[in-house]
Amino acid sequence: MLAPHEHLSGEADAVALAAKLAELRRDATDLASRHPQVTFRPLSRVLTDWSAAGLHTRPFRDGLALLRPRYAALGLGRLLPIDRVMVGVRSEREGAYGGFHHPDQGYRHLHMRALVTVSGPLTSGLPMDPDLASLDLLRAYAHDCLHYGSFRSYRLRGDEIVRTQYGVNFRRHDGRTYSAPDLDGSPTTRNLGVVMEGACDREARAVTRRIARRMAIVRTEGMSGYVFRDVTGMLTTADTAALAPSMYRAASAPTEPAASFLESMRTYQESVNARYGRFLTDVGRGEAAGLHAVLLRAMLSGSLAGLSAWLDRRHGPHSFAALFLNPGYPARSPK
Repeated sequence: MLAPHEHLSGEADAVALAAKLAELRRDATDLASRHPQVTFRPLSRVLTDWSAAGLHTRPFRDGLALLRPRYAALGLGRLLPIDRVMVGVRSEREGAYGGFHHPDQGYRHLHMRALVTVSGPLTSGLPMDPDLASLDLLRAYAHDCLHYGSFRSYRLRGDEIVRTQYGVNFRRHDGRTYSAPDLDGSPTTRNLGVVMEGACDREARAVTRRIARRMAIVRTEGMSGYVFRDVTGMLTTADTAALAPSMYRAASAPTEPAASFLESMRTYQESVNARYGRFLTDVGRGEAAGLHAVLLRAMLSGSLAGLSAWLDRRHGPHSFAALFLNPGYPARSPK
């Protein structure tokens, strides 16, 4: 029950640690209970139900075919099993609106499961816009596969499972992380958590954008237009500026939960994707695509060797620490 690049530290505690993880990963009841109004189904069943209802799932399935070799080239040969993706298909909450920015969803590494919702109104159990919903599922799945496949090291501290390394970020026993939070309002990032989240989403949206273009799927107006530009990585600064006033969000959204969804979309774009894009421009210096690929490989392998060498060649010795080290973190360098 371990993901491809998960490791258990501490030989004496390895058996107990493995047992605790297996227990968490055996049952999804606890995760589903956090959303008592939402009906969840495994992704495999959702795809079957859509096909049975006459809704084609080609955007997701074509995306999956594109994803496998693309991620294998980065170092991820095994994708997140689709039966470990729980999809919210219906909600009893009035006006509920699903999709990538639905509250409290995403990949749960201790449970080794992803929690997502179908894009659009969660009223009937089937998507209102199947093509857009399929693209949104593809974006979420491609994103969570990278979280699933990223390097993790766990150890026990008493009865608590502690994650000491995730991707290229490190955490001490007292909770201090290798990089510090970004300052409020910063246009860029030097926080490794934001960098890795941005890298996952940039890659996921690139896959989704390619499938949308291949299948000539386009949405331009209203709520659907915003969702389409978000899932394909084409959300603009004009979009986020337009979504800042609450009155405009309310006018663009069919329900209050949909307006909240647009606000979450705006803040995620500004705090993660826009900052990561600026980071690639500033640090990549004309080689943003190369830096992005090197980062993804480092996240998956857990090794800083390739990333550090890439940075040192362009910015001088010890560039990783110069860019990311939190002054409050112990001086011992990560390996």
